[in-house]
Amino acid sequence: MADDSKTTDVGQRYAQALFDLALDQSALGAVEADLEKLSAALAESADLRRLIDSPAFTAEDKGKGLVAVASEAGLSALTGKFLGLLAANGRSRDLASVITSFRLLSATHRGVVTAEVVSALPLTAAQTKGIAAALRQSLGKEPEMTTRVDPALLGGLKVRVGSRLFDASLKSRLDSLKFALKRA
Repeated sequence: MADDSKTTDVGQRYAQALFDLALDQSALGAVEADLEKLSAALAESADLRRLIDSPAFTAEDKGKGLVAVASEAGLSALTGKFLGLLAANGRSRDLASVITSFRLLSATHRGVVTAEVVSALPLTAAQTKGIAAALRQSLGKEPEMTTRVDPALLGGLKVRVGSRLFDASLKSRLDSLKFALKRA
């Protein structure tokens, strides 16, 4: 599965369309909750990722599968129809990008700042609170944080707020040192 911290133009366009429709139908909260369930399902289910990413399945099969997932998960009718449309247009592989883009649109609409925190190991509740407090102080707004584990970082953190990336990972420090040694 692609790194869902990145968005594509296609994902942004579909997210904007879904956001506008949800806003018009006063269903923003429901759709946002639906997409969070889908994001968790994508993270947990290799079968769902395979269905979305595999070229072996037709757009029709992907649509049926996504609509079945939506029905089983109790997602709103709007979200279910959107998933069917996404698959019918051959864009089911952009679902992670749509979710990421929708989160940003929703957060902007609510006036909060989204932050993605990537760590080498799972964060404790105290560490998460500390990072949230530091972001709140630094940004002057309440952060809405998502966390992700990436063992390749070796240690430390990466925090992405909007287009800004704060990289305090051990891997980046070692890479910088390696680059400096090569230049010497």
